[in-house]
Amino acid sequence: MNLVALKEAGGERRVAVIPPVVSKLCQLGLTVRVESGAGAAADFPDAAYREAGAEVFTDRSAALAAADMVWHVQHASGAEEALFRPGTLYAGFFDPFRQTDRLRRLAAAGVHVVSMEMMPRTTLAQKMDALSSQANLAGYAAVVHGAGRLRRILPMMMTPSGTLSPARVFVIGVGVAGLQAIATAKRLGARVEAFDTRPVVEEQVRSLGAKFVKIDLGETGQSAQGYATELTPEQVERQREGMAKICAQSDLVITTAKLFGRPAPRLVTQAMLDRMQAGSVVVDLAAGAGGNVEGSRPGETVVTPNGVTIMGDMALEATVARDSSAMYAANLLAFLEHFWDAGAKAFAYRLDDEILAGCLLSHSGRLIHPRFADTADSTAS
Repeated sequence: MNLVALKEAGGERRVAVIPPVVSKLCQLGLTVRVESGAGAAADFPDAAYREAGAEVFTDRSAALAAADMVWHVQHASGAEEALFRPGTLYAGFFDPFRQTDRLRRLAAAGVHVVSMEMMPRTTLAQKMDALSSQANLAGYAAVVHGAGRLRRILPMMMTPSGTLSPARVFVIGVGVAGLQAIATAKRLGARVEAFDTRPVVEEQVRSLGAKFVKIDLGETGQSAQGYATELTPEQVERQREGMAKICAQSDLVITTAKLFGRPAPRLVTQAMLDRMQAGSVVVDLAAGAGGNVEGSRPGETVVTPNGVTIMGDMALEATVARDSSAMYAANLLAFLEHFWDAGAKAFAYRLDDEILAGCLLSHSGRLIHPRFADTADSTAS
């Protein structure tokens, strides 16, 4: 089988395959082809891929036309996807709820689409959970980049010239990214507070040395996948009121709240920003999903009239591309190994497997995932 990894477009610095993973793929019996320059932005030169056993190509069209499997971070262009052969396994991040037209075209072409965002959050699939691996690094990068915009240091410092108090960091949303943001800010010496609608995470926050902010929202919970359930408008307003005071006294605020398949909730309003002190920084990790912060812009940094910096940087995990590529490639490798038929040297489509049932969107010419199959049928009719 031929496995192809492309050079990503649109400024994406990550790559889906790294040299150590190439070696393991070759041991499984695959022929690995990597586009020239694919790993350059993550510090993996072409020579390293060749040394690991990969073929480095420059003719993208020819490579895709012969591919049995394509791994990517962000999806390829429509023209490139049109080159895929029926039966090609196409795995990566698809943003599936906003790419239904693309999914229908790929399904109709006989392409087997695996969405890494849809990977079940189970113990068995933990090594394949690309959303968590990337969110972990995003949480780290949010603190580092946010601290870089502050005009003060994070730790307390006692000097002959006086004592500098620690910066105050407020993390909103205690999922994978939020927990890593808390841990990183604490390591850097900040005073950290955190809030989440799920009371069950309080113990995790406290175990990291941070203070859990309690706001009475009434009944809340989380989904089977571990995501916070959507709040009512009344609960959202109560949450904002409770967070406003904490934001006003914080130097760095990091928001991480996302609802998979739906727009991110608006948590920090303009009224809350108006109460924050000049020089404060807000990092909105949900900027690309609609934004947790009023006025945040995807991929941009803006400064409010009262001097609050809002960072809407998307995919902060890509700023540490070497490590995020390594983790993502490991996720893909673990997925492949789980379904690899060593005797046939082929991917075994065990459709009754809960992992594949969760992330395989199309198979044998149609959309089969229940979240998208109805959409495809209604559109066709």
